[in-house]
Amino acid sequence: MSTLTKTSTTATPAATSVIPLPPAAARIITLAGSAIALVGTFLAWTWTDEYPGNLTVTGYPGGLQVLTLVGAALALLFALSGYHIRGLVWLTPGGTNSPVRLLTLGVLGTTGYAVGSISGQLGGVVNLEPGAWVSLIGALVAVIGAFGLPADHVADDTTTGLWAHLRHSLSAPRPARAKELSSWAEILIIVAAFGVGLYVFTYGIDTDYAELFIGFLITVGFGFTAVNRAGLIARVSALTAKHRSVTMAAAFASAICFPFTQSNDQFTLIGANILIFATVALGLNVVVGLAGLLDLGYVAFLGVGAYTAALVSGSPQSSIGVEFPFWAAALTGAAASLVFGVLIGAPTLRLRGDYLAIVTLGFGEIFRITMNNLNGNSGPDLTNGAQGIPNIPDLNMFGFDFGTSHVVGGFDLTRSGNYFLLMLLFTAIVVLVFRRSADSRIGRAWVAIREDETAATAMGINGFRLKLLAFALGAALAGLAGTVQAHLGYSVTPEQYQFAGSVPPNSAFLLAAVILGGMGTIGGPLIGAALLYLIPAKLQFMQDYQLLLFGLALIVLMRFRPEGLVADRRKQLEFHETGQLDVPDDKLPDGAVGITKAGA
Repeated sequence: MSTLTKTSTTATPAATSVIPLPPAAARIITLAGSAIALVGTFLAWTWTDEYPGNLTVTGYPGGLQVLTLVGAALALLFALSGYHIRGLVWLTPGGTNSPVRLLTLGVLGTTGYAVGSISGQLGGVVNLEPGAWVSLIGALVAVIGAFGLPADHVADDTTTGLWAHLRHSLSAPRPARAKELSSWAEILIIVAAFGVGLYVFTYGIDTDYAELFIGFLITVGFGFTAVNRAGLIARVSALTAKHRSVTMAAAFASAICFPFTQSNDQFTLIGANILIFATVALGLNVVVGLAGLLDLGYVAFLGVGAYTAALVSGSPQSSIGVEFPFWAAALTGAAASLVFGVLIGAPTLRLRGDYLAIVTLGFGEIFRITMNNLNGNSGPDLTNGAQGIPNIPDLNMFGFDFGTSHVVGGFDLTRSGNYFLLMLLFTAIVVLVFRRSADSRIGRAWVAIREDETAATAMGINGFRLKLLAFALGAALAGLAGTVQAHLGYSVTPEQYQFAGSVPPNSAFLLAAVILGGMGTIGGPLIGAALLYLIPAKLQFMQDYQLLLFGLALIVLMRFRPEGLVADRRKQLEFHETGQLDVPDDKLPDGAVGITKAGA
């Protein structure tokens, strides 16, 4: 087993650069290139408005030009912070040069994609105006200058060259100790961070065409990595850990504001479906992230809740013919999923690893096939077979009709907005349950079982009972989300609940959301689910290649950040051999300057 040991202080080798340039000249070249790329966004990039985004206007950036403008402006700010200008030093507590490299790569990527897309759609580079070339050349000059800057951290192994510099540019730093701030200032920083997050998410979900969304992904991907490499994410994370209640309140306040920022009901519907997907992924995180049980048929529990709600909510096609109030339908759906979780878990949870995964995969497929066969021909007429249960009525609670638009405080709240806020309430409940469970004695027992079930059993933990409890709790949370999904989508059909498909939620995407976001955390599955739902919804022209692309994305993630986008300290210690960790020095044992794993 791995053990934690202290590492001794060693001399740090001199920082090197990929391109041999004097550091002062390299920074000037970076600044000049970023400024040129920024100026180019105010010039026309093409002569015709056939390309989306209206890039023909001089003096007014639009579409992809805005993304290049933002990236170039950030690159300028971070490059200037290397001069230790008062007011900019706080941008780079973890390093000044690696963030600049990443930002300039983002500018080059966005601008290069725009140039290639314009040329491809309009029939050649002849359709490019001087502004596109100015921004592209400026971005290339900025990248050359940025890779002429000395590296912030030098590899502690024998890896050299561009690959080593890129790898260490992507790794998370340990930021310098920040000056102590007053509580109100820390709370304002948390609120501002969630405000920026809401704006970025709203901008991404409001993109009208695929070209702009791809550019958005490039800019945000490199931008987020640069901010993380600069140490800002680590500092904000430390503040959120210190003010957990304020963080949760700010997160849900930002989410509440989202439907009021939307004028297009289609985008609000995407947001509501993201919440459903994220809530189910958080329920799966109890099973996979805390208890370490690989469940490949989890989407079936979502289907049990959805079908139960459809049968008892007054649909004309329901074979039961009853109509429960929504609170009763929600509890019935959660209870039905819980019962199925116990029935499936009781005979199978004595299995481990691959055997358990195969059994759960079989359960998921059995559920879908059974719903198909309950059509009055192959079995009892209960679910209407492949046609499903349509015409599920909209909710009406306390006189509030969820099926119509409302005006709240001068803002229009559409039908999808109504269900978004309802699902947000359910998400808050699931987050509360997850958080309390993870911090409880039972949650610690789940983690012990996940790490080593044999050792946990030897310490007196009843592994089977606790695994069954995790399985049942995860199933109930998924069923709760399914009751809202049934009303939001008007109908439920068996094909919605597959193991893998191009449209989430399905079991494969749910598991990918947990792994991508970070197992055992609250924010990880929420972020992972948002990415895995939003990207297919905005890039429908790539529908046939989505599974391939997601597979490649997971491979890249496992190579560079195996602990997920949002990782707890345990996962950081597990996946990183040496101490490039977000662990403050005062949290380490005396005399230790890093953490490493020893033993086998």
